[in-house]
Amino acid sequence: MESTIEEPSVPESRLPALPARLFAVFFSPGKLMAQLAAEPKWFGALVVAAIVVGLSVALIPVDVMLEVGRQRALERGGEMPEIPEAATRVMRLVLPVTSVISTMIFYFVFAGLYTVIFAFILGDEGTYKQYLAVVSHASFIAVLFGLLLTPLRISTGDPQFTLNLASFMFFLPDGYLLNVFQAMDLTQIWSMLVVAQGAHAIDGRRSFTSAAMILMGILVAMALVIGRFL
Repeated sequence: MESTIEEPSVPESRLPALPARLFAVFFSPGKLMAQLAAEPKWFGALVVAAIVVGLSVALIPVDVMLEVGRQRALERGGEMPEIPEAATRVMRLVLPVTSVISTMIFYFVFAGLYTVIFAFILGDEGTYKQYLAVVSHASFIAVLFGLLLTPLRISTGDPQFTLNLASFMFFLPDGYLLNVFQAMDLTQIWSMLVVAQGAHAIDGRRSFTSAAMILMGILVAMALVIGRFL
């Protein structure tokens, strides 16, 4: 009898392909975060998110950004110097590239911040790679909505236009408090709630509620600082 030797089967990865993961972050974030905790792939999501940010910036005419600069200069009692055409052409190339790079740095920094808070200060389990995978995927929510809002940013002449809590605070007068609510982007809140699901998936002892409260506290603290500059 002829014997055959079966090749050992390679176990199928629990983690779906990148397009499916980016889709799942909107519609099944809990399941996705559990998969990322077990298999923390981050590179593809980080690169895609950064490129989408760069595309969003590239689609906004430089003239719109320059006009915002002129208005702010006038508010400070100054005047913005004329920008040569050659410099404008350079800006069209430089701004998207710097946006891509700064977005990547932003993800690395915040993954490190969450690692310090949850893994080092609070004593949760988890590695930097796991938190980076969570941040890279969860942030795609805000990134995609940023791209979809590009036509509104162009039509309103506000490159920083967002869907924020200030939209519901129409009864508040202009000032610091309204600026704080303006700094609290609804899509960023959504993204951070998904990060909270990731923190829970990385260490089941950390409840989603407690993780969400910690992250919302960070968001409020950032808004309190940003509100001083709006």
